[in-house]
Amino acid sequence: MKVTEIRGHHVGFAPSPAIGNARTMIRRRDFLLLEIVTDTGKRGWGEVFSSPDAAAALIRTRYAPLLLGQPPRRYRALWEHMAANLGYDRRGPAMMAISAIDMALCDLAAQDLGISVAAMLGGGLRERVFAYGSGPFIAETDAPCAHYAAEVERCLAQGYRAMKPRAGVGPRADGNMLASMRRQVGPDVGLMVDINQAYSVRAAIASARHMEASELLWIEEPVEPEDIPGYAAVAAAISTAVAGGEALASAAAFRDVLVAGAMSILQPDLTVCGGYTGFMRIAALAAAFDLPIMPHVFGTIVNHQAALQVAALLPARRGGGPASYPYVEVDISSNPLLALQGDVRPNADGTLDIPDLPGTGLDLDAERLEPWRRESWVCR
Repeated sequence: MKVTEIRGHHVGFAPSPAIGNARTMIRRRDFLLLEIVTDTGKRGWGEVFSSPDAAAALIRTRYAPLLLGQPPRRYRALWEHMAANLGYDRRGPAMMAISAIDMALCDLAAQDLGISVAAMLGGGLRERVFAYGSGPFIAETDAPCAHYAAEVERCLAQGYRAMKPRAGVGPRADGNMLASMRRQVGPDVGLMVDINQAYSVRAAIASARHMEASELLWIEEPVEPEDIPGYAAVAAAISTAVAGGEALASAAAFRDVLVAGAMSILQPDLTVCGGYTGFMRIAALAAAFDLPIMPHVFGTIVNHQAALQVAALLPARRGGGPASYPYVEVDISSNPLLALQGDVRPNADGTLDIPDLPGTGLDLDAERLEPWRRESWVCR
């Protein structure tokens, strides 16, 4: 099996109404879905959810010549070859391009063996993984969290036993919102919050203290990802676990965070940190520091399926919630690109089944992307 074509599909949609976090309102969601095709007709899929256009340009001009004619089973050697050409761009679009390529190559390599990616990477530790609903999201109104109660009821009805609302409106408002949500869901549903890098250190600490009585599992991205001293200060000042890492793109970046004692839960995103190959390097660091790690995922069905495969490989860690870590994040907003294989819904116990099919178990044909496609290209 050898790579014969690399196809890029630029897809996206406009959420209606827009969904928000403490930093921005999301009015448009755009992705690059990367399709790598082989001489056997098999297809592997990767994704870029941040900087899709820049990553596409790098794939077409820098990386496609390295990949064409190569067997996907050489994914680790190809990863090293691509990483050697990163230059100064060690956490931006170039690494995102490598991430999408690695995801697609591993998908193909596992298909070639007739096994799942998790089996190819050593064998899964579980057949199901606990899921949490990612949301509700801040609304563009004078009462940005007023709709949360209705969204929480919908989330509970869908079978979620944990959820992650967006916070960061203000320390006291955060505390009131979480107190109301805890009363609504009761003591047995896991709650965590995502601040999306919006606070200063002092505001993050104040918010955490207002939310402490709600018994959160973690507070995610309280400050900007480059602010390692700020992360460490927040982590030292509060009792709730601090999570982050979706914006970090290398094992070296996570090493610096870990040495500083800045995070208690690591959340690399496969589309940012180097695909499966990059993620597993970071997972080794998490094991060395005896910390839980779980994939951040907030995109299309491609990254969702990949996240399930990597979640199968991670050791269990108790975090005090309704199930052992790892958890897998599920976007509960209206996202047609997540629903390409049908709605993603947890089982009665709040878990998702991990596909034990060749590759990632993704059944995707490029023609199904047409309603959301804005551009396509191919390298041969």
